[in-house]
Amino acid sequence: MRQQNLIKFSALTFIALAAVNTQAQDDYEVPRTEWGQPDLQGVWNFSSNTPMQRPQRYGNQEFLTREQIEEAIARQEAAAAAADAAAAQAVVDPDAPPVTDNPGGYNDFWVESAGIGDTVRTSHIVYPEDGRVPAAVEGAPRQFGGLGPDVPGERPVRYVVGGIAKDGPEDRGLSERCIVGFNSGPPFTPSLYNNNMQIFQSKDTAVIMTEMIHDARIVPLVDKPALDDDIRLWSGDSRGYFDGDTLVVETRNFNGYRQTFASTGSNLDMVLTERFTRTAYDTVNYEFTIEDQSTFTDKITAIVPMTKVAGQIYEYACHEGNYGMVNILRGERMEELRATEDSQ
Repeated sequence: MRQQNLIKFSALTFIALAAVNTQAQDDYEVPRTEWGQPDLQGVWNFSSNTPMQRPQRYGNQEFLTREQIEEAIARQEAAAAAADAAAAQAVVDPDAPPVTDNPGGYNDFWVESAGIGDTVRTSHIVYPEDGRVPAAVEGAPRQFGGLGPDVPGERPVRYVVGGIAKDGPEDRGLSERCIVGFNSGPPFTPSLYNNNMQIFQSKDTAVIMTEMIHDARIVPLVDKPALDDDIRLWSGDSRGYFDGDTLVVETRNFNGYRQTFASTGSNLDMVLTERFTRTAYDTVNYEFTIEDQSTFTDKITAIVPMTKVAGQIYEYACHEGNYGMVNILRGERMEELRATEDSQ
């Protein structure tokens, strides 16, 4: 219902208020820190139900039309009505066969995939102009994971959810291992939940802290030598500067144990440029560009609006409560033990 209401809200503002809001953002005066820098501090949410990659039917169309928004609302209402009818039937006849064999996730309650905004993009990717991930370079590694059965493959496992086997933790995804959050980046990409990050600023440093896996990137804002090429990090080595009212963060020296983007690449040669621009009291325009000539034939640029959160980020204690990993491996050992006993 929340998602449906947000789409309705987007439709109304897109039709009636887009020009007004554009003018308001043009007139917005960015607040300053005591050092005169644009003040980006706070907790920001990047939830979104806009697809990262544009459906092919839209071609080079960047925003939905009024008619397309109304069609989306109609589809949402029809889906909600069907779900309500199924739920009502289950209450009337508890012995009725299930509508689906999939019971759903235990944590569906926390899903927050609807964004807030007054424009409706057809995709977050704005370059290439068709809004789609460019072709991969021949030979670039590709791996696919998910919440279903394991996908056979080889180490290192570079995707975040799922795995290739259960022989050891190295066979599981990076998020399952509490190394990299599935939406924490860099770059930030909207996902099911915990789409929050926080920015801290001092005169010479910005800190970008993610909720998921609570990683903190310390970004020097002064001239500081880059790391040697043989020093590689999970989140890369970041350097920042201000371009007018925009904080620009350039990151290199990734370790190659993560994918570049869209299940492709090894990120060893990736150069990431992020731009944080405050366009309103409650809005930061987040734009990122990925360049990796060993993975894609062209660069990728995406825009993800962030909305200010009136609250705090609390610790995401992943390793401290990672019973899932322990039980996954324990269950596999028990299956192996039973198979051995049955063969004797």
